[in-house]
Amino acid sequence: MSENLHDIVDEKILSQSGDSAEIEIFIPASSDFFDGHFPEFKLLPAVAQFEIITRFSKKYFGTERYVPEIKRIKFSAPIRPDTLVRLKLDFNREKKSMSFLLRDAKKSDKAYSSGIFVPAV
Repeated sequence: MSENLHDIVDEKILSQSGDSAEIEIFIPASSDFFDGHFPEFKLLPAVAQFEIITRFSKKYFGTERYVPEIKRIKFSAPIRPDTLVRLKLDFNREKKSMSFLLRDAKKSDKAYSSGIFVPAV
């Protein structure tokens, strides 16, 4: 069975080194993440943001999608359809933790979410 990518494809790598990666991702209005959330004012659900984060954590660092522990997570601003975002991932292998920052690609001071979690490895 193939993975549902929710119409979120073709990320652009901005930087990548050992335990760090930064990518740009376009969140299209066609993504099924927006279905029913909310009809009058579409927003990318928090769980969808985390799904995107864990997907790229697996792709770039080989971690599992299963997350046994979330140390900290903050959702700061809503993500609307057709938004270009930047995702910064930093893997601390010693602590086995992943920190992330999801922000607007055009307004670098606008953060959508950030946090630290412990992925299964």
